[in-house]
Amino acid sequence: MKHTKFLSILLLAVLISAGIFLDLQGRSSPSEAPVCLPEKEIHIPATANAPATPILKAKYACVMDSGSGRILYGKECGQKAPMASTTKIMTAILVLESGRTGETVCASSYAASMPKVHLGMQKGYQYNMKDLLYSLMLESHNDSAVAIAEHMAGSVPAFAGLMNQKAAELGMSDTHFVTPNGLDAENHYSTAADMCRLASYAIQNKEFCALIQTKSHRFTTMDGKHSYAVTNKDAFLSYYDGALGIKTGFTSKAGYCFVGAARRDNTTLTSCVLACGWPPNKSFKWTDTKNLMDYGFINYAPLTMPVQDLTALRIPVEDGKSDFVSCQQPDEIKTVASRSESITVVYEIPEKLYAPVHTDTPVGSISFYINDELYCRESVFPSESIEKSVFSDTIRNVLQFWMENFD
Repeated sequence: MKHTKFLSILLLAVLISAGIFLDLQGRSSPSEAPVCLPEKEIHIPATANAPATPILKAKYACVMDSGSGRILYGKECGQKAPMASTTKIMTAILVLESGRTGETVCASSYAASMPKVHLGMQKGYQYNMKDLLYSLMLESHNDSAVAIAEHMAGSVPAFAGLMNQKAAELGMSDTHFVTPNGLDAENHYSTAADMCRLASYAIQNKEFCALIQTKSHRFTTMDGKHSYAVTNKDAFLSYYDGALGIKTGFTSKAGYCFVGAARRDNTTLTSCVLACGWPPNKSFKWTDTKNLMDYGFINYAPLTMPVQDLTALRIPVEDGKSDFVSCQQPDEIKTVASRSESITVVYEIPEKLYAPVHTDTPVGSISFYINDELYCRESVFPSESIEKSVFSDTIRNVLQFWMENFD
Protein backbone atom coordinates (compact mmCIF):
# COMPACT_ATOMS: atom_id res chain seq x y z
CA MET A 1 0.00 0.00 0.00
CA LYS A 2 2.81 2.38 0.94
CA HIS A 3 4.65 1.52 -2.28
CA THR A 4 1.54 2.24 -4.33
CA LYS A 5 1.08 5.64 -2.67
CA PHE A 6 4.75 6.46 -3.18
CA LEU A 7 4.61 5.48 -6.85
CA SER A 8 1.49 7.61 -7.36
CA ILE A 9 3.18 10.66 -5.85
CA LEU A 10 6.31 10.01 -7.90
CA LEU A 11 4.25 9.68 -11.10
CA LEU A 12 2.41 12.94 -10.34
CA ALA A 13 5.73 14.75 -9.75
CA VAL A 14 7.05 13.41 -13.03
CA LEU A 15 3.89 14.52 -14.83
CA ILE A 16 4.11 18.00 -13.35
CA SER A 17 7.79 18.33 -14.21
CA ALA A 18 7.15 17.09 -17.71
CA GLY A 19 4.23 19.50 -18.09
CA ILE A 20 6.28 22.46 -16.97
CA PHE A 21 9.10 21.41 -19.29
CA LEU A 22 6.79 21.01 -22.27
CA ASP A 23 5.00 24.26 -21.47
CA LEU A 24 8.25 26.21 -21.29
CA GLN A 25 9.54 24.50 -24.38
CA GLY A 26 6.35 25.41 -26.24
CA ARG A 27 6.63 29.05 -25.19
CA SER A 28 10.26 29.44 -26.18
CA SER A 29 9.92 27.80 -29.60
CA PRO A 30 6.39 27.86 -31.03
CA SER A 31 5.60 25.07 -33.44
CA GLU A 32 4.54 27.58 -36.09
CA ALA A 33 6.13 30.96 -36.77
CA PRO A 34 3.79 33.98 -36.72
CA VAL A 35 2.85 35.69 -39.98
CA CYS A 36 3.78 39.35 -39.46
CA LEU A 37 2.66 42.45 -41.31
CA PRO A 38 5.01 43.01 -44.25
CA GLU A 39 5.14 46.72 -43.39
CA LYS A 40 4.48 48.82 -40.33
CA GLU A 41 3.63 51.76 -42.58
CA ILE A 42 2.17 52.26 -46.05
CA HIS A 43 2.85 55.59 -47.76
CA ILE A 44 1.19 56.76 -50.97
CA PRO A 45 2.78 60.02 -52.16
CA ALA A 46 0.93 62.91 -53.83
CA THR A 47 1.06 62.97 -57.64
CA ALA A 48 -0.22 66.49 -58.40
CA ASN A 49 -0.07 70.08 -57.18
CA ALA A 50 -2.68 71.45 -54.79
CA PRO A 51 -5.86 72.77 -56.49
CA ALA A 52 -6.48 76.50 -56.71
CA THR A 53 -8.43 78.02 -53.83
CA PRO A 54 -12.02 78.88 -54.80
CA ILE A 55 -12.85 82.59 -55.02
CA LEU A 56 -15.75 83.39 -52.69
CA LYS A 57 -17.79 86.39 -51.58
CA ALA A 58 -19.04 84.70 -48.38
CA LYS A 59 -17.37 85.49 -45.06
CA TYR A 60 -17.86 81.88 -43.95
CA ALA A 61 -17.96 78.85 -46.26
CA CYS A 62 -17.46 75.10 -46.33
CA VAL A 63 -17.72 72.16 -48.72
CA MET A 64 -17.82 68.66 -47.23
CA ASP A 65 -17.86 65.07 -48.42
CA SER A 66 -21.24 63.93 -47.17
CA GLY A 67 -20.31 60.28 -46.76
CA SER A 68 -17.21 60.69 -44.59
CA GLY A 69 -17.78 64.17 -43.15
CA ARG A 70 -14.40 65.30 -44.45
CA ILE A 71 -14.06 69.05 -45.00
CA LEU A 72 -12.58 69.58 -48.46
CA TYR A 73 -12.33 73.34 -48.20
CA GLY A 74 -13.25 75.86 -45.54
CA LYS A 75 -13.18 79.61 -45.21
CA GLU A 76 -13.54 80.51 -41.52
CA CYS A 77 -15.79 77.45 -41.47
CA GLY A 78 -15.56 77.02 -37.70
CA GLN A 79 -16.49 80.62 -36.92
CA LYS A 80 -19.85 81.08 -35.18
CA ALA A 81 -22.35 83.20 -37.11
CA PRO A 82 -26.14 83.61 -37.54
CA MET A 83 -27.52 81.21 -40.17
CA ALA A 84 -30.98 82.70 -40.85
CA SER A 85 -33.59 80.33 -42.35
CA THR A 86 -31.14 77.51 -42.98
CA THR A 87 -32.19 76.82 -39.38
CA LYS A 88 -35.38 75.32 -40.81
CA ILE A 89 -33.43 72.24 -41.95
CA MET A 90 -33.29 71.15 -38.31
CA THR A 91 -36.95 72.01 -37.74
CA ALA A 92 -37.99 69.87 -40.69
CA ILE A 93 -35.82 66.87 -39.85
CA LEU A 94 -37.16 66.75 -36.28
CA VAL A 95 -40.73 66.62 -37.56
CA LEU A 96 -39.96 63.96 -40.17
CA GLU A 97 -38.15 61.75 -37.66
CA SER A 98 -41.00 62.09 -35.15
CA GLY A 99 -43.44 60.34 -37.46
CA ARG A 100 -46.05 63.02 -36.67
CA THR A 101 -46.50 64.41 -40.19
CA GLY A 102 -50.18 63.43 -40.27
CA GLU A 103 -51.18 65.45 -37.23
CA THR A 104 -53.29 68.60 -37.20
CA VAL A 105 -51.53 71.83 -36.17
CA CYS A 106 -53.51 74.75 -34.72
CA ALA A 107 -52.00 78.21 -35.17
CA SER A 108 -51.51 80.31 -32.03
CA SER A 109 -51.60 84.10 -31.87
CA TYR A 110 -47.82 84.06 -31.37
CA ALA A 111 -47.26 81.96 -34.50
CA ALA A 112 -49.59 84.25 -36.49
CA SER A 113 -47.58 87.29 -35.37
CA MET A 114 -44.37 86.21 -37.10
CA PRO A 115 -42.99 88.74 -39.64
CA LYS A 116 -42.49 88.13 -43.33
CA VAL A 117 -41.78 85.83 -44.96
CA HIS A 118 -44.97 84.21 -43.66
CA LEU A 119 -47.88 82.04 -44.76
CA GLY A 120 -50.43 84.46 -43.36
CA MET A 121 -52.04 82.09 -40.88
CA GLN A 122 -54.50 83.40 -38.28
CA LYS A 123 -55.08 82.28 -34.71
CA GLY A 124 -57.18 79.12 -34.65
CA TYR A 125 -56.50 78.10 -38.25
CA GLN A 126 -55.78 74.38 -38.46
CA TYR A 127 -53.37 72.75 -40.90
CA ASN A 128 -52.02 69.34 -41.73
CA MET A 129 -48.44 69.07 -40.48
CA LYS A 130 -47.14 67.79 -43.84
CA ASP A 131 -48.56 70.85 -45.60
CA LEU A 132 -46.75 73.13 -43.16
CA LEU A 133 -43.47 71.37 -43.98
CA TYR A 134 -43.87 72.44 -47.61
CA SER A 135 -44.62 75.97 -46.41
CA LEU A 136 -41.52 75.80 -44.19
CA MET A 137 -39.00 74.50 -46.72
CA LEU A 138 -40.25 75.78 -50.07
CA GLU A 139 -41.18 79.36 -49.15
CA SER A 140 -39.45 79.59 -45.75
CA HIS A 141 -42.52 80.81 -43.85
CA ASN A 142 -41.68 81.95 -40.33
CA ASP A 143 -45.20 81.51 -38.92
CA SER A 144 -45.29 77.89 -40.07
CA ALA A 145 -42.03 77.23 -38.22
CA VAL A 146 -43.40 78.56 -34.93
CA ALA A 147 -46.71 76.71 -35.31
CA ILE A 148 -44.77 73.48 -35.91
CA ALA A 149 -42.51 74.09 -32.90
CA GLU A 150 -45.39 74.83 -30.53
CA HIS A 151 -47.28 71.75 -31.68
CA MET A 152 -44.26 69.48 -31.41
CA ALA A 153 -42.97 70.59 -28.00
CA GLY A 154 -45.55 72.92 -26.44
CA SER A 155 -43.46 76.06 -26.82
CA VAL A 156 -40.65 77.53 -28.89
CA PRO A 157 -38.06 77.26 -26.05
CA ALA A 158 -38.96 73.61 -25.50
CA PHE A 159 -38.61 72.89 -29.22
CA ALA A 160 -35.27 74.71 -29.27
CA GLY A 161 -34.18 72.29 -26.57
CA LEU A 162 -34.97 69.40 -28.92
CA MET A 163 -33.04 71.15 -31.69
CA ASN A 164 -29.97 71.54 -29.49
CA GLN A 165 -30.21 67.95 -28.32
CA LYS A 166 -30.20 66.75 -31.92
CA ALA A 167 -27.33 69.10 -32.77
CA ALA A 168 -25.25 67.55 -30.00
CA GLU A 169 -26.01 64.05 -31.31
CA LEU A 170 -24.77 65.09 -34.76
CA GLY A 171 -21.52 66.56 -33.44
CA MET A 172 -22.56 70.15 -34.14
CA SER A 173 -20.51 71.40 -31.21
CA ASP A 174 -20.44 75.05 -32.34
CA THR A 175 -24.19 75.42 -32.87
CA HIS A 176 -26.94 76.74 -30.60
CA PHE A 177 -30.58 77.10 -31.59
CA VAL A 178 -33.02 79.59 -30.05
CA THR A 179 -35.71 79.83 -32.74
CA PRO A 180 -37.21 77.28 -35.16
CA ASN A 181 -37.20 79.74 -38.06
CA GLY A 182 -33.79 81.44 -37.86
CA LEU A 183 -34.97 84.98 -37.20
CA ASP A 184 -32.18 86.97 -35.56
CA ALA A 185 -31.93 86.18 -31.85
CA GLU A 186 -29.19 86.38 -29.25
CA ASN A 187 -27.24 83.11 -28.95
CA HIS A 188 -28.76 81.69 -32.14
CA TYR A 189 -25.75 80.66 -34.22
CA SER A 190 -23.94 77.93 -36.09
CA THR A 191 -20.90 77.51 -38.34
CA ALA A 192 -20.52 76.67 -42.02
CA ALA A 193 -18.98 73.32 -41.06
CA ASP A 194 -21.77 72.43 -38.64
CA MET A 195 -24.45 73.29 -41.19
CA CYS A 196 -22.72 70.98 -43.68
CA ARG A 197 -22.86 68.24 -41.03
CA LEU A 198 -26.58 68.87 -40.58
CA ALA A 199 -27.18 68.80 -44.33
CA SER A 200 -25.16 65.58 -44.71
CA TYR A 201 -27.39 63.97 -42.10
CA ALA A 202 -30.66 65.38 -43.44
CA ILE A 203 -30.22 64.13 -47.01
CA GLN A 204 -30.06 60.56 -45.72
CA ASN A 205 -33.80 60.94 -45.04
CA LYS A 206 -35.79 60.11 -48.19
CA GLU A 207 -38.81 62.15 -47.09
CA PHE A 208 -36.58 65.17 -46.56
CA CYS A 209 -35.04 64.82 -50.03
CA ALA A 210 -38.48 64.53 -51.63
CA LEU A 211 -39.64 67.60 -49.70
CA ILE A 212 -36.77 69.90 -50.73
CA GLN A 213 -37.00 68.87 -54.38
CA THR A 214 -40.73 69.56 -54.70
CA LYS A 215 -41.32 72.38 -57.20
CA SER A 216 -44.69 73.55 -55.85
CA HIS A 217 -47.47 72.47 -53.52
CA ARG A 218 -51.10 73.46 -52.96
CA PHE A 219 -53.09 72.92 -49.78
CA THR A 220 -55.93 74.27 -47.65
CA THR A 221 -56.73 74.64 -43.99
CA MET A 222 -58.36 71.56 -42.48
CA ASP A 223 -61.82 73.03 -42.95
CA GLY A 224 -61.10 73.81 -46.59
CA LYS A 225 -61.94 77.50 -46.24
CA HIS A 226 -58.45 78.90 -46.92
CA SER A 227 -56.20 77.76 -49.75
CA TYR A 228 -52.48 78.28 -50.35
CA ALA A 229 -49.87 77.70 -53.04
CA VAL A 230 -46.15 77.50 -52.27
CA THR A 231 -43.26 77.43 -54.76
CA ASN A 232 -39.69 76.29 -54.24
CA LYS A 233 -37.30 79.27 -54.07
CA ASP A 234 -34.13 77.16 -54.42
CA ALA A 235 -32.60 78.24 -57.76
CA PHE A 236 -29.66 75.88 -57.17
CA LEU A 237 -31.93 72.95 -58.06
CA SER A 238 -32.47 74.14 -61.62
CA TYR A 239 -29.04 75.33 -62.68
CA TYR A 240 -26.46 72.98 -61.12
CA ASP A 241 -25.94 69.47 -62.49
CA GLY A 242 -26.61 66.91 -59.77
CA ALA A 243 -28.14 69.42 -57.32
CA LEU A 244 -30.28 68.01 -54.50
CA GLY A 245 -31.37 71.34 -52.98
CA ILE A 246 -31.49 72.38 -49.75
CA LYS A 247 -32.28 75.73 -48.08
CA THR A 248 -31.84 79.48 -48.50
CA GLY A 249 -31.81 82.09 -45.73
CA PHE A 250 -31.60 85.81 -45.12
CA THR A 251 -31.82 88.25 -42.22
CA SER A 252 -30.32 91.70 -41.81
CA LYS A 253 -27.82 90.28 -39.35
CA ALA A 254 -26.97 87.03 -41.14
CA GLY A 255 -26.91 88.29 -44.73
CA TYR A 256 -27.63 85.88 -47.56
CA CYS A 257 -27.08 82.23 -46.65
CA PHE A 258 -27.44 78.91 -48.41
CA VAL A 259 -26.91 75.28 -47.48
CA GLY A 260 -26.71 73.00 -50.51
CA ALA A 261 -26.17 69.40 -51.55
CA ALA A 262 -25.25 67.80 -54.88
CA ARG A 263 -24.48 64.28 -56.09
CA ARG A 264 -22.36 63.17 -59.03
CA ASP A 265 -21.45 59.54 -59.70
CA ASN A 266 -20.49 58.06 -56.33
CA THR A 267 -19.79 61.34 -54.53
CA THR A 268 -22.23 63.52 -52.57
CA LEU A 269 -21.12 66.94 -51.35
CA THR A 270 -22.75 69.41 -48.99
CA SER A 271 -21.88 73.10 -48.87
CA CYS A 272 -22.69 76.17 -46.83
CA VAL A 273 -22.18 79.89 -47.31
CA LEU A 274 -23.00 82.35 -44.51
CA ALA A 275 -22.86 86.16 -44.67
CA CYS A 276 -22.69 85.90 -48.45
CA GLY A 277 -23.49 89.51 -49.22
CA TRP A 278 -26.41 91.79 -48.42
CA PRO A 279 -28.97 93.44 -50.73
CA PRO A 280 -28.76 93.88 -53.63
CA ASN A 281 -26.22 91.03 -53.95
CA LYS A 282 -28.75 88.21 -53.79
CA SER A 283 -26.98 86.13 -56.44
CA PHE A 284 -23.65 85.85 -54.60
CA LYS A 285 -24.79 82.75 -52.74
CA TRP A 286 -25.47 80.88 -55.98
CA THR A 287 -22.10 81.74 -57.50
CA ASP A 288 -20.26 80.82 -54.31
CA THR A 289 -22.12 77.53 -53.98
CA LYS A 290 -21.27 76.61 -57.59
CA ASN A 291 -17.59 77.43 -56.96
CA LEU A 292 -17.52 75.31 -53.82
CA MET A 293 -19.22 72.35 -55.46
CA ASP A 294 -17.01 72.58 -58.56
CA TYR A 295 -13.94 72.65 -56.34
CA GLY A 296 -15.04 69.43 -54.66
CA PHE A 297 -16.18 67.50 -57.70
CA ILE A 298 -13.27 68.50 -59.96
CA ASN A 299 -10.44 67.91 -57.49
CA TYR A 300 -11.62 65.01 -55.32
CA ALA A 301 -12.51 61.39 -56.04
CA PRO A 302 -13.72 58.48 -53.87
CA LEU A 303 -10.98 56.65 -51.98
CA THR A 304 -11.01 53.46 -49.92
CA MET A 305 -8.09 53.52 -47.51
CA PRO A 306 -5.62 50.64 -48.16
CA VAL A 307 -5.59 48.05 -45.37
CA GLN A 308 -3.54 44.86 -45.31
CA ASP A 309 -5.10 41.47 -44.61
CA LEU A 310 -5.18 41.17 -40.82
CA THR A 311 -6.91 37.78 -40.88
CA ALA A 312 -3.61 36.24 -42.04
CA LEU A 313 -1.80 37.35 -38.89
CA ARG A 314 -0.74 34.78 -36.30
CA ILE A 315 0.24 36.68 -33.18
CA PRO A 316 1.84 34.52 -30.42
CA VAL A 317 -0.20 34.37 -27.19
CA GLU A 318 1.68 33.77 -23.93
CA ASP A 319 0.00 31.66 -21.21
CA GLY A 320 -3.03 31.02 -23.40
CA LYS A 321 -5.03 27.90 -24.20
CA SER A 322 -4.13 28.63 -27.84
CA ASP A 323 -0.65 29.58 -28.99
CA PHE A 324 -1.67 32.06 -31.70
CA VAL A 325 -4.48 34.43 -32.63
CA SER A 326 -5.34 36.36 -35.80
CA CYS A 327 -7.20 39.69 -36.05
CA GLN A 328 -10.55 40.82 -37.39
CA GLN A 329 -10.45 42.77 -40.63
CA PRO A 330 -11.71 46.31 -39.88
CA ASP A 331 -14.54 47.87 -41.88
CA GLU A 332 -13.52 49.76 -44.98
CA ILE A 333 -12.62 53.41 -44.44
CA LYS A 334 -14.09 55.41 -47.31
CA THR A 335 -13.54 59.08 -48.02
CA VAL A 336 -12.54 61.33 -50.91
CA ALA A 337 -9.06 62.59 -51.70
CA SER A 338 -7.28 64.59 -54.36
CA ARG A 339 -4.17 63.58 -56.29
CA SER A 340 -2.36 66.42 -54.49
CA GLU A 341 -2.70 64.63 -51.15
CA SER A 342 -0.46 61.96 -49.66
CA ILE A 343 -1.90 58.99 -47.77
CA THR A 344 -0.11 57.20 -44.93
CA VAL A 345 -1.37 54.14 -43.03
CA VAL A 346 0.43 53.25 -39.78
CA TYR A 347 -0.06 49.92 -37.98
CA GLU A 348 0.42 49.54 -34.23
CA ILE A 349 0.01 45.82 -33.61
CA PRO A 350 2.03 43.99 -30.91
CA GLU A 351 4.40 41.16 -31.76
CA LYS A 352 3.11 39.17 -28.79
CA LEU A 353 -0.03 39.06 -26.62
CA TYR A 354 -0.67 37.74 -23.11
CA ALA A 355 -3.75 35.74 -22.20
CA PRO A 356 -6.56 36.31 -21.59
CA VAL A 357 -7.47 37.79 -25.00
CA HIS A 358 -11.03 39.00 -25.68
CA THR A 359 -12.69 39.80 -29.01
CA ASP A 360 -14.22 42.99 -27.59
CA THR A 361 -10.89 44.36 -26.31
CA PRO A 362 -8.63 46.02 -28.90
CA VAL A 363 -5.08 44.72 -29.23
CA GLY A 364 -3.80 47.44 -31.54
CA SER A 365 -4.77 50.20 -33.94
CA ILE A 366 -4.48 51.47 -37.50
CA SER A 367 -3.95 55.21 -38.04
CA PHE A 368 -4.82 56.88 -41.33
CA TYR A 369 -3.11 60.14 -42.25
CA ILE A 370 -3.89 62.55 -45.08
CA ASN A 371 -1.08 65.03 -45.75
CA ASP A 372 0.57 63.90 -42.50
CA GLU A 373 -2.51 64.93 -40.49
CA LEU A 374 -4.44 62.24 -38.62
CA TYR A 375 -7.70 61.54 -40.47
CA CYS A 376 -8.97 58.72 -38.26
CA ARG A 377 -7.80 55.83 -36.10
CA GLU A 378 -9.41 52.39 -36.05
CA SER A 379 -9.01 49.81 -33.30
CA VAL A 380 -7.84 46.29 -34.14
CA PHE A 381 -9.61 43.39 -32.41
CA PRO A 382 -8.57 39.71 -32.10
CA SER A 383 -10.53 37.19 -34.15
CA GLU A 384 -11.24 34.96 -31.14
CA SER A 385 -11.13 34.99 -27.36
CA ILE A 386 -8.36 32.98 -25.72
CA GLU A 387 -8.53 32.07 -22.06
CA LYS A 388 -5.53 31.99 -19.80
CA SER A 389 -4.02 28.54 -19.43
CA VAL A 390 -4.38 27.01 -15.93
CA PHE A 391 -2.62 24.15 -14.12
CA SER A 392 -5.27 21.61 -15.11
CA ASP A 393 -4.56 22.41 -18.76
CA THR A 394 -0.91 21.56 -18.18
CA ILE A 395 -1.80 18.19 -16.62
CA ARG A 396 -4.23 17.44 -19.44
CA ASN A 397 -1.58 18.29 -22.03
CA VAL A 398 0.94 16.04 -20.26
CA LEU A 399 -1.51 13.14 -20.15
CA GLN A 400 -2.32 13.62 -23.82
CA PHE A 401 1.40 13.75 -24.65
CA TRP A 402 2.00 10.61 -22.55
CA MET A 403 -0.79 8.66 -24.22
CA GLU A 404 0.30 9.70 -27.71
CA ASN A 405 3.96 8.89 -27.21
CA PHE A 406 4.07 6.01 -24.68
CA ASP A 407 1.01 3.96 -25.56
